[in-house]
Amino acid sequence: MYRLAEEALDVANYCIDDKYLMTKHKPKNISQKDCDAVSSPPLSAKQLRKLRPASEVSPGLVESYRRSRGRPRAEHPKNLVSLRLDVDVIEAFKADGPGWQMRMNAVLAKWAKRRVSA
Repeated sequence: MYRLAEEALDVANYCIDDKYLMTKHKPKNISQKDCDAVSSPPLSAKQLRKLRPASEVSPGLVESYRRSRGRPRAEHPKNLVSLRLDVDVIEAFKADGPGWQMRMNAVLAKWAKRRVSA
């Protein structure tokens, strides 16, 4: 069976069981009253056989959806490192509130810039 795009599954509010029967599935963010108000007839076996993957039917739409997900790519991406620091150093940066990792990066960047220019 082909899988539909996530948003198509949310719109349909259905899930397919082993016998190609459609059963109503209520998403968590929709009230039971609203879900019961929608009358969507189950798909027939013939309709199910006609289903095609969204990437086959509308490749441009699927590609734009995939590109639009997540955070935009940074011009200068950061590298993930594992670093052991003294507890008092971490507490000092955290004491100023959220953004402590960015502030720590700024301090290290300033030090690296001074070192290069020296």
